[in-house]
Amino acid sequence: MRMYDIILKKRNGKELTAGEIQYFIAGYNAGEIPDYQASALLMAIYFQGLGDRETADLTMAIRDSGEQADLSAIPGIKVDKHSTGGVGDKTTLVLVPLVAAAGVPVAKMSGRGLGHTGGTVDKLESIPGFNVTLEPAQFIDQVRRIGVAVVAQTGHLAPADKKLYALRDVTATVDSIPLIASSVMSKKLASGADAIVLDVKVGSGAFMRDTQSAFKLAQTMVAIGSRVGRRTVALITDMDQPLGFAIGNALEVKEAIDTLKGQGPGDLLELCLSLGAAMLLLAGKAESTAEGRAKLLTLLESGQALQKFIEFITAQGGDPRVAWEDGILPAAEFTADVPALASGYIQGINAEAIGRSVMLLGAGRENIDSRIDLSVGIVLKKKVGDPVKQGEALAVTHANSKERLEQARELVRSAYRIGEIKPPPARLVLGTVPEMF
Repeated sequence: MRMYDIILKKRNGKELTAGEIQYFIAGYNAGEIPDYQASALLMAIYFQGLGDRETADLTMAIRDSGEQADLSAIPGIKVDKHSTGGVGDKTTLVLVPLVAAAGVPVAKMSGRGLGHTGGTVDKLESIPGFNVTLEPAQFIDQVRRIGVAVVAQTGHLAPADKKLYALRDVTATVDSIPLIASSVMSKKLASGADAIVLDVKVGSGAFMRDTQSAFKLAQTMVAIGSRVGRRTVALITDMDQPLGFAIGNALEVKEAIDTLKGQGPGDLLELCLSLGAAMLLLAGKAESTAEGRAKLLTLLESGQALQKFIEFITAQGGDPRVAWEDGILPAAEFTADVPALASGYIQGINAEAIGRSVMLLGAGRENIDSRIDLSVGIVLKKKVGDPVKQGEALAVTHANSKERLEQARELVRSAYRIGEIKPPPARLVLGTVPEMF
């Protein structure tokens, strides 16, 4: 078998066999296939695409390039959740204890933020003492004992994906739906869950900018899961404005805790209930999403979800006082309002611009090795549809540099569109795949 023949075959629009795909992934992961040939094949895939079977075969080959988590020692159906990334997306921080409180074991491996999208691991590390690197035996034992653990994804899971993504990033082949789907699903399958709920975001702060592409990506990932025997569902959700009000690591942890106390923003609560109900349904803990939502609301109102969060944080070495005491989370030195330049209604908020302003403050990474400031960020005071008066605060900037604070304030102000007419309310959940699950 030769890479030349595989490249030529795909360039001409023909289907690759499972053996050819496995040969490519194994050879590239081992360093036996050079970057220039791998780049040629990625470009051929970008233009010619992959069929459902090819995409599933690519996913499994990437999954099999490294270790796979064995969660069989944990009783019950393990359901994982994955978000394609957004601005202010602290859903996992609320969802994990909430679903665990409902009796669904959550053994989750999460990533760090890159670019204008944040990462769950960084947010958790803003809690003093929190340990994101448990040994496999500790990880399994904690889920068995308290029903939940969240750790940083190990580089031993799907290592070929990391190499391929780095190559895609420099060869303009990132935005290929089969390549995105195989990247996401290879890591989810390697993580060992029995079922998967996907949050596919679309809009100005998301990787997918149009609804049609987001649905196609969702359909492709669900098809992969179904083909390999993992029940998989996807929700397509709006990311045309940040989720919630807080953007920035420690600020998002606080907002997640407020939500567990019943005091969080409505859009964050709604998304957590929608995703959580799907997780309960797949785990056999609810007969319908309506029943799942009702159970989750009861757990929030009774305080059981907050108590599970405290138990989870304590188990991984974190300071549980974050749940009830101010001053535990890191805080920025300077804060300043971003005043509105006109009166009217908020027509739109460019989520990517907000994400870039938070990066400018130091909360995000330009590359995987960048150091981040866990204390800085933005807290929005106005969301789409809200009335605003000239001079009223649109947002509050939290910074440790006065120079960066001023730069971020201008970027935040430019992200807001103000008009005279109140816009109609936007839908948060735009659809599901399958359409009804």
